[in-house]
Amino acid sequence: MTRRSPGHPTPDVPGPGQESVWDYPRPPRVERTAARVVVRLGGQVVADTTGAVRVLETSHPPVYYLPITDFAAGALVHTSGSSMCEFKGSASYFDVHGGDQVVRRGAWTYPTPWQGYGELRDMVAVYPSQMDSCEVAGERVRAQEGDFYGGWITADVVGPFKGEPGTLGW
Repeated sequence: MTRRSPGHPTPDVPGPGQESVWDYPRPPRVERTAARVVVRLGGQVVADTTGAVRVLETSHPPVYYLPITDFAAGALVHTSGSSMCEFKGSASYFDVHGGDQVVRRGAWTYPTPWQGYGELRDMVAVYPSQMDSCEVAGERVRAQEGDFYGGWITADVVGPFKGEPGTLGW
């Protein structure tokens, strides 16, 4: 990555079939995807869907939200705590259970999303770095560094991505 000026990255140039996170909007956009999304934990499939949506926001890799009904029975257990997104509203958290593993606060949802984000109701996102694997259309995703945003990096998305060391000032 090269820099235009201190603290401002120069976007990578997307190749054929790629998209730049720097072309994503702010505030973020919710976009349906027909891709099959699979999440594994503890050697088990904890979610499998073709009904996911992606949230696309400037400088962030997409975050995939899956229908809560497409998680395996017992895979999600509500836990304490909440956080606030300036666009989507108040998030609540789940512990994710798969096989003999439990990831505390490994998933989140917006039970009553704010106006413009109603598609996220009854949808759940997971931190890909905390799962055994997450796949989009058969491709294993790479987790966004830093775990704050929970982005899913695939070969068709280029950055640089917020969340990596030295990027919090963007």
